[in-house]
Order: sequence, then C-alpha cells, then structure tokens
Amino acid sequence: MTVQKLALFGGSPVIAKAMSPFQSMGEDEIQAASEVIRGGVLSAYIGASGPGFMGGERVRQFEQDVSRFFNVKHALAVNSWTSGLIAAIGAIGLEPGDEVITTTWTMAATATAILHWNCIPIFADIHPDTFNICPVSVEKNITSRTRAILAVDIFGQSANMRALRDIADRHGLYLLSDTAQAPGAVIDSEFAGTLADIGGFSLNYHKHIHCGEGGVLVTQNDHLAHRLSLIRNHAEAVINSEDPVELCNMIGYNFRMGEIEAAIASKQLPKLNGRILSRQRIAAELEAGLSHLQGIQTPLTSPGSSHVYYVYGLKLNINELGVDRSKIVAALRAEGVPYLMPGYQNIHLLPLFKNKIAYGTRGFPWTSTYCSSSQQYAHGLCPVAEELHANSFLGLNICMNELPPNDVSLIISAFQKVWANLANLQ
Repeated sequence: MTVQKLALFGGSPVIAKAMSPFQSMGEDEIQAASEVIRGGVLSAYIGASGPGFMGGERVRQFEQDVSRFFNVKHALAVNSWTSGLIAAIGAIGLEPGDEVITTTWTMAATATAILHWNCIPIFADIHPDTFNICPVSVEKNITSRTRAILAVDIFGQSANMRALRDIADRHGLYLLSDTAQAPGAVIDSEFAGTLADIGGFSLNYHKHIHCGEGGVLVTQNDHLAHRLSLIRNHAEAVINSEDPVELCNMIGYNFRMGEIEAAIASKQLPKLNGRILSRQRIAAELEAGLSHLQGIQTPLTSPGSSHVYYVYGLKLNINELGVDRSKIVAALRAEGVPYLMPGYQNIHLLPLFKNKIAYGTRGFPWTSTYCSSSQQYAHGLCPVAEELHANSFLGLNICMNELPPNDVSLIISAFQKVWANLANLQ
C-alpha cells in the first residue's frame, strides 16, 4: 500500500479549506436582543435596596429558567464566570490567609479568584485519564489553614464529586465547583455543578451556550445565595448588619448581567441538550476512527458520568510512538486539522505564582503577617499535570467548529495519514 506524502513535506493536505466555525446564534437570539433594545431597558439594576436590586425582567427570567433546567433552588446571573468565581469564594466567608485547594489544570481565573480575597491557592494534581482534580492529591494538601476545595469539571465531564464531598465533609470544608466547560454533564444522575455548595457555568462566547460574556451561579443554600447576590451588586451599600460575620467580604462589585445578554442566554439554554448530543456524536465518530491507532488513548468517561466534550482530550504514548508530540502536531496542522491543543495549562507555573508577586511587588499576600505562607509553586508540585502538559496531552478544541460528519471524517483521515507516516517523522 502506497503511503501518501505528508503535507509537512510537500504533499497535498487532507483538509484543503477552513472548516465552518461553531455558530450558535440564530434568528430567535437576534429577535430577543432586538426586543430589549427597542424596549430601551438595557439594565434595570440599582445598587441599593429595593425592587431593582435583583435586576431586570430578562435577568430574573433567565435565572428562573436555569433553576428549573438544573433543578436548583437558586441561580444568579453574572457578567462573567470570572465574576462568578470571585463571588463564590467571597460568599463562603474566607479570611485572608485561608487556603483553597484547586486544580492546576484550569483557566487562570479559577486560581486568581482565590487570590482576589487574599487567600492562598493550593494546587492539587490531576487524574491521568480524566484530567480532573485528583481526590487523593487534594487530601494530601489539606492543612490547618484549608477552608475549601474548588473543583473544576475540565473539558466536559465532572470531577469525582462523591469523593470530594466525602473529603470536604470529613474535614469541615466548603466544596465549590467550576463547571465552566461542562454545562449539562451528569454525575450520579445529577447535573455537574449542582453537587457543590456553590457551582456554576460560563456563558463565554465559545462555550456550549453563551451570550458573548456571562456566567451563572447555582446553589441550594439560601444563605449563600443571599451573600452571592450582595457581592454581585454593591454589597457595602446594601447590607445593614453590624455583625462582623455578616459583613465579612461584603465588598460588593458590579458583577451584573445586562438585559440583552440575559435575553440571549434564555434563548440559548433550551438548545443545550441538542448541542450536547452534537458534541457526543462528534466524539463517538472520533472514537471510532482514532481509537485503533497505535499509541493513542481517546477520552475516558468515569462510571456514572456523562461527557459533553468541550475539548476532546487525547493522550499520546510517546515512547510507543517514537515521535515527539511537537512533530506530530506540526504534521497534523499541515494536514489542516484545526484548533489542536498540545498541552494545556499548569497554573502553578505561571510567573505570578512562581514568583509570588500579585498585589504590589513584595509578595503580598503570601508574605503578610496573617498568612506567612511557605507554599512554593515550582516544577514537581503536580507531576501528572506537568508531564501531560509537556509531553503527552493533545486536545482537539471541538468547541470551535460545527464539525458535521464529513468534517470529522477529514480529521480522522488526517490523523490516519500522519500515523501512517510516523517513521518519516522520527
């Protein structure tokens, strides 16, 4: 059998033209946004007690829709999921210097939301197959200063919330969930993000559903919901209590979602199930076409969980393949495979954390008298995550393209062509 010449070496690429980008907006979103604009009320929030404190009609309707969809008591819309994370950390009443354990494989906002309140992020390692935070590593990192665990449901499936809840309950910790990438995923017959004390979802432009920028917090706890609403909307101007416990972290913000975004989000939410089915169809086709290739491990889904595939995460056995990941990625890109992601992100190795320079230049809050944290962020802290990032993880950002079956077939053909030429890449 003749092996086709790789495009990297002058051959014809398998994928000759750009694939269609993911298009999530339709006429119903256009109409909903237009109705808001024509009505003239783009926001109805007031940063004071009264009927405007909880926002306008569209915001409140979207929150009711989310509550029903995810079967939660409270949903609170915010202007970004970064805002949501900051509000969640603040709402649980942490003190400066308290420690929050989270994963190093996440978007930086997960960790900086902790730092925002002058608390100390402690990074746990990840599971080598699901890429989610490892409960064993979490428990090893618990100290007398630990107050919470912030799990991240990475790439489209939930972290092991049963194990994390057990750890949190045994140690008297809050359990929070960042489900930005996994709305609609299920674990133990419940939606990801709803099993934590506070969870939530991103509505950023490349997520399953979106409104450009936005997020939504969810909780079953009345007290925490109230504190989230205060932090979202200028708490300091609203709260009347003289109790230090109630005043804790009531430095409020403008984290408020506008009416246009809420109107769009309400039209997006009913489309979530269809988008999940589309991603699962794409993943099943990729599984059928790639799983037999030498030295490649397709995504694994934990028992009792579903996967909604924000990212299709592969693992390469570099020793078996005999080719560095960088060469494989270069060959796949030359064949036209879009949005490849070699490695992900080790947050603990970002310059901010390695140097412990955040507020000012003197190491605050790590060097403060109420903290004096000896925590070091360096290579070797999270060996599983570091190895995957440096050598063996390869992600397909399937969130960025429509990927009808013909396009998926082309991606599979490109992989197969590159794998047929592995000897030429050595």
